[in-house]
Amino acid sequence: MNPYDVLNERGFIFQTTDEKAARVLFENKRVTAYIGFDPSADSLHAGSLVPIMALAHLQKNGHRPIALVGGGTGLVGDPSGKTETRKLLSIDEIYSNAESLRKQLERYISFEQDSALLLNNADWLAPLNYIEFLRDIGKHFSVNRMLSAESVRLRLEKGLTFIEFNYMVLQAYDFYVLNRDYDCDLQMGGQDQWGNIVAGIDLTRKMILLR
Repeated sequence: MNPYDVLNERGFIFQTTDEKAARVLFENKRVTAYIGFDPSADSLHAGSLVPIMALAHLQKNGHRPIALVGGGTGLVGDPSGKTETRKLLSIDEIYSNAESLRKQLERYISFEQDSALLLNNADWLAPLNYIEFLRDIGKHFSVNRMLSAESVRLRLEKGLTFIEFNYMVLQAYDFYVLNRDYDCDLQMGGQDQWGNIVAGIDLTRKMILLR
């Protein structure tokens, strides 16, 4: 079966940017797809089984999953689905949690012989020069559009810090880097990540046009 149908039959799919294109993509190549995991704790929670099993099903059907540990974005804190600002953890705490998540993910996904990748976005986010990043990446984002995203809009009444507001830009940049360096064509995530996922698609399209 087409992996899209496998995921759809099991209730994994709520919405997609282009269902027909997703089906065609799976039929024509070995697809690399990623899901991000937040290292704000040293253990994944029960809800994490849904995205983990989505990656496991893709691998079982011959495609390559990327489990992306948010060692870099974890230093910022994802405002999606949260009513208040997360407690900011130290760099040491984030990296310790990321290593714990790695051990848990290995129980469900095989990372042998390039059949899956386990990456940490701190590898490309931590070295960024802030001014250059704003000039090269930030210019592609509309503040008006960012404010309309559900993850941002729901927090505006209670307060959203500037560092949290940057989270969408960083997650979008993740997809661009994964597409550029790892041939990743698909991002999956929870419903609360929809705005960030679409932002990643838009940024990648714009950056490809500039190459």
